[in-house]
Amino acid sequence: MATIQADVTLVGGGIMSATLAILLQRLDPSLHIIMLEQLPDVALESSAALHNAGTGHAGYCELNYTPANRQGQIDIRRALEINAAFELSQQFWSHLVDSEKGKLDPATFINRVPHLSAVWNSQDTAFLEARYQALQQHHLFSGMQWSRDRNTLEQWMPLLMAGRADTADVAATRVEHGADVNFGALTRHMIRLLQRQDNFQLLTHTRVQDLRRTRDHRCHWHLTARRLAGQGETLQIESPFVFLGAGGSALHLLQKSAIPEAAGYGGFPVSGQWLICQNPQLVSRHHAKVYSLAPVGAPPMSVPHLDTRIVDGKPCLLFGPYAGFTTRFLKHGSRLDLVKSVRSHNLKSLLGAGRHNLELTTYLVKEALQSPRQRLQSLSSFLPQVHAEDWQLAHAGKRVQIIKRCHHKWGKLEFGTEIVAAADGSLAALLGASPGASVSVKTMLDVIQRCFAPQLASGWHDRLKAMIPSYGESLIDDASLAERIRRDTLASLKLA
Repeated sequence: MATIQADVTLVGGGIMSATLAILLQRLDPSLHIIMLEQLPDVALESSAALHNAGTGHAGYCELNYTPANRQGQIDIRRALEINAAFELSQQFWSHLVDSEKGKLDPATFINRVPHLSAVWNSQDTAFLEARYQALQQHHLFSGMQWSRDRNTLEQWMPLLMAGRADTADVAATRVEHGADVNFGALTRHMIRLLQRQDNFQLLTHTRVQDLRRTRDHRCHWHLTARRLAGQGETLQIESPFVFLGAGGSALHLLQKSAIPEAAGYGGFPVSGQWLICQNPQLVSRHHAKVYSLAPVGAPPMSVPHLDTRIVDGKPCLLFGPYAGFTTRFLKHGSRLDLVKSVRSHNLKSLLGAGRHNLELTTYLVKEALQSPRQRLQSLSSFLPQVHAEDWQLAHAGKRVQIIKRCHHKWGKLEFGTEIVAAADGSLAALLGASPGASVSVKTMLDVIQRCFAPQLASGWHDRLKAMIPSYGESLIDDASLAERIRRDTLASLKLA
């Protein structure tokens, strides 16, 4: 039985763990960092290219980030927050590209794909125009375009307009510098950079079975892991800091940690599917990510969209997602994952969230039982001229939405990401899903601020500022800073 001493232990080999690892390594190269991944390689679950939409979520096209109140007024605060967070990600990715001159081509993980929102009835057109008017007044969205002109729309999204009646009330907004991101490729790039360092160790085929606090205040956590290949060796890992970035499995491990902050948390797993087109003739006629409004009763992650995806340099089209009910927390997980997550401290939360979301559960079951014909009917609202032979069904990654305590309803279901951290900063877990990977840098900066506060106060702040020029300042409030930062990052990432 081998024992490993590490300063930082990361459970999970996806975009979040990789981002935190490389941030910490560049803040303090002396840290011994170990990453544990139960699959044969990194980025095979939610970070894999076709397990997510690949949208660089910036609030440009996602209509659910700008809800309207009863008076029809558009609330843009969430869109501003996500846009500013994505700008942080792009700054750090620019830093990686600039620091690896000639070695890291941004086109291998990020490409310019315009972001559009499109609707096709008068009521939705009124909403989209109000949204445009509210957003374009802010400097972060000043480049947004709006049109109801058929000739313009045919240039922006020719596939969606082909075969659509001339009398159709179609409208769209467009942001030219939207991005398609291959988060799997980006994760592997960061891991390769880390593996050049002597103080970084990646162990794949390694599953964490248990973690518990130690009595040694110098080393807060003791992890037990088992190698899934070879002789099935058991590893003992001692570490003063642990990050649980293992997707849906993070909840199970957080529960095993027994930190008080984990009480009441549960998970609601959702599956997903895509229709994928690799017909070169169709692919060449669409270069955009086009989002529309979700059906009534659908969860936010089910907002329909037709995307250009660029995977390993090859473009394809992706439509969906088609959500569904599942009991697995990971694509490679167990059907018992949901049952195993039930505890006495979260039972009330789960019952409360379940009682108030029966319609959602019904919707997900119906989605999962859709026939191929029904899926094509959904696609036909985007593409009036659709042919079944051009599209193949593919399974996306699993998402585990957050369930947490709510005194009014016992428990509530949330669609987003959240960090649950121990009071002493020795452990942090990431729960939830979208916008997820797009705001990975902002999320991991939050982990650093909560768990490495003494180091931030004694030098790390300036080092972060060198990597992320707007760190500590507000891109939402400072228009000149935002303009300068965006100009520089778009140039570095070849998105201009």
